[in-house]
Amino acid sequence: MRRLPVLVLSSLTSLPSLAQTTDEPLQSVVVSASADASAAGLSKTYGGGQVAKGGRVGLLGTMDVMDTPFNSTNFTQQFIQDQQAHSVADVLQSDPGVRVARGFGNYQELYVIRGFPLNSDDLAYNGLNGVLPRQYISAELLERVEVFRGANTFLNGASPSGGGIGGAINLLPKRAPNRDLTEVSAGLQSGKQTYLATDIARRFGEENRAGVRVNAVQRKGGDGIANEDRDLQMAVIGVDYRGRGFRLSADWGWQDSKLFNARPAVNVAATIPLPAAPDASSNYGQPWDFSSERDVFGTLRGEWDISKDVVAWASLGGRRGHELNRLASTLNLVTITGTGQIRRFDNAREDHIKTGEIGLRAALRTGDVSHKLAFTTTGFDLDSRNAYATSAYQNTTLYNPPVLALPALTTFGNSLADPRTTNKVTLVSEAVVDSMGFLNDTLLLTVGVRHQNIKQVGYAYNTNKQNAYYSESANTPIAAIVYKVTPQVSLYANRVESLQQGAIAGSTAVNVGQIFAPYKSVQKEAGVKYDGGRYGASAALFRTAQPLGVLDATTKIFGINGAQLNRGFELTAYGEPLRGLRVLGGATLLDATQSTSGKDVIGVPDAQANIGVDWDVPGVRGLSISARALHTASQAVNAANTQELPSWNRLDASARYAFTVNNYNLTLRARVDNLTNKNYWASAGGAQGAGYLVLGAPRTLGLTAGVEF
Repeated sequence: MRRLPVLVLSSLTSLPSLAQTTDEPLQSVVVSASADASAAGLSKTYGGGQVAKGGRVGLLGTMDVMDTPFNSTNFTQQFIQDQQAHSVADVLQSDPGVRVARGFGNYQELYVIRGFPLNSDDLAYNGLNGVLPRQYISAELLERVEVFRGANTFLNGASPSGGGIGGAINLLPKRAPNRDLTEVSAGLQSGKQTYLATDIARRFGEENRAGVRVNAVQRKGGDGIANEDRDLQMAVIGVDYRGRGFRLSADWGWQDSKLFNARPAVNVAATIPLPAAPDASSNYGQPWDFSSERDVFGTLRGEWDISKDVVAWASLGGRRGHELNRLASTLNLVTITGTGQIRRFDNAREDHIKTGEIGLRAALRTGDVSHKLAFTTTGFDLDSRNAYATSAYQNTTLYNPPVLALPALTTFGNSLADPRTTNKVTLVSEAVVDSMGFLNDTLLLTVGVRHQNIKQVGYAYNTNKQNAYYSESANTPIAAIVYKVTPQVSLYANRVESLQQGAIAGSTAVNVGQIFAPYKSVQKEAGVKYDGGRYGASAALFRTAQPLGVLDATTKIFGINGAQLNRGFELTAYGEPLRGLRVLGGATLLDATQSTSGKDVIGVPDAQANIGVDWDVPGVRGLSISARALHTASQAVNAANTQELPSWNRLDASARYAFTVNNYNLTLRARVDNLTNKNYWASAGGAQGAGYLVLGAPRTLGLTAGVEF
């Protein structure tokens, strides 16, 4: 496989001569290019403007959903803004195939797709993994949120932290539009949180080839949970240049995110029933708790037209992340009345990330068969430096917690003032694919393979001695098919694999820090898609098997024990079936079981459904109202299934009014989440083998006003 780049480059440079040997002349085929710094640009929006007609599909580039042998949803910037989304998690609340959870022991956003967790570490920024802030990503950064469902190592390469089995999320940066843009927004949220944001864009030079877009935001104050405060500052600048035969873009960003007096996750002893969810606005954390994350990140991307049907691209990215946390660690409950223990957990972390990709795409025709060929090679390097310290456990309660004095630290792993390297990850891969079109491109067959190498080195706390090492390679092939029954109906099927890093035993395990060897997951999927012009829908059946990491409840040893088998059915619908009436929603049915016991997998509901409706009020120009209902079925809390999280339902509502005053475009927006102020446990787990609970947010009101000059 090491000769793969040479062989592919040789093949691609000989494509014109290959085409000349056919009976018919070479026909130009539109190259499916990347969504940024590309000739194709962004995929067009669908009816109603909430989702796009296509999105990035790894090395295949940007594709129309009807041509794609996978299932995906691509949320637009208009939808993000109308939802008053603060973060990626707020956007994904509207996806019926995704549920939002939390990292174990911290406040990191985590997304569960098809029953498998995807860490925010593994989100891609314009195709590059690990570039954006690790725990929380401000929505003001984003032009699109593209959700890809299913195993995707072939398409994107192995993910940095070992997630991505159930899907991937690609976030697209904003670019300067063809018209000048100056927008200022301000707002207020429950808890007296204030909001201020600016969005400025200009194009310059001959034919407006150069563009600059600057976004900045500040959030400061409470969030509706008692005494909990967030302080967020973010600024990002994106530049691009559209040359003759080439396109360039670059991004530089900075984000400083702080969370004070946040409430922790909750562990429940296996010997007691689950406690009732406390008041959604209550806080069982401690006033000395805080989480601080500061990141600087950047990307550079270029695309060149080698010939009419051959395009090369390259991209580079990097991030420097600094975290300093003093956490009231997971609350461990031991009685049904809510008594338990908590301890202080401090940690410091620095992430040094470098990543890049180069590739070629080409289009040609041999006889009656069209070909879209692509080759890529990728690299990713992570140096993660960590330190922690803990105190003895302190007694507290869930329902009426005392204010504890700041506990003294007693156990240390490295120095908090000088975190040392504990984990190094190097990912290198090469991939080649041929997407062939038959019967006038009504039948599309995609075959390819990625050769992936994963190298991981672990270092012990305090001694800094190497305590784990592996360097493994594997091939992850793909076989997928699309048949366009009519221009409005596509049938598809795929068989793909994911290769992921081995799990790392967490801080509650006796074997903390132990790194396990990488393993494969296999997915099989079949589905149907419908495009009615202004509205569309998709349905899919899938089956995915993955080795399962489990924390033994008795020995507290984390290990790989058996497999997780997820089988499911997805249904999504979107668009504007009636003028002025937009819909977005669907349902997912899941059967996630442990192979060794036949029990349900922790934190995976057997049903989840969303329905969102957005309506332009007749007779009142510019006024729209919307509602969203969410349902999540019960979830297993432990591997033995002796505890079960109750199902929950939630109702959200919003309104917006757009109007013009003295040639200024103004928009007023109001939103209420959890309209009925329901008290509920929102999720169980997220980290493999851990069944911790996260309480749902209380009723939260947000008001914003935006003016465009």
